[in-house]
Amino acid sequence: MMDSLSDEELLARGDAAGFAALYERRYPLIRGYLRRRLGGHPDLVLDLVAETFARALERRGQFDGERGPVVGWLIGIARHLLLDAARRGRVDDASRRRLGMERISFEPRELEFGERDGTSELERALAKLPAEQREAIEKRVLEDEPYAAIAAGIGCSEQVVRKRVSRGLATLRREVREKT
Repeated sequence: MMDSLSDEELLARGDAAGFAALYERRYPLIRGYLRRRLGGHPDLVLDLVAETFARALERRGQFDGERGPVVGWLIGIARHLLLDAARRGRVDDASRRRLGMERISFEPRELEFGERDGTSELERALAKLPAEQREAIEKRVLEDEPYAAIAAGIGCSEQVVRKRVSRGLATLRREVREKT
């Protein structure tokens, strides 16, 4: 039954089962997003994933569907936490602690297995995009480069880069909606 509900419907349910289903559905995407940004730091990735979902659970009432889909909201939370961790030199775990969630620890070989377990949903979706859209999204959304820098780097106008990002994100949104 939960499989037939959209991310927005799962979040709106406001119960543990709905949030658990959302977590199971979007965990690979959020982990992939953070893994792509952090490279070889699987323990940091897992800490950020845990705090992302703890923050989402804690603030689920603040989600505004008018501003975009749940998946975008989750990536926004993850991005904010990642930037905050880089600035502070540690992952903020306030939401996780307020919710009484214990820190999960893994053995190094378990972390290695988690990193080798395949391509993330985000990576698979990006791979389906035309190369110019994929490159524009990777640089703008995943690497947070300014439009002007991207345009200069690939030899086109900012407007062209904006169109590529917009079209690519629209395609990704459609794919996410079709899967839910």
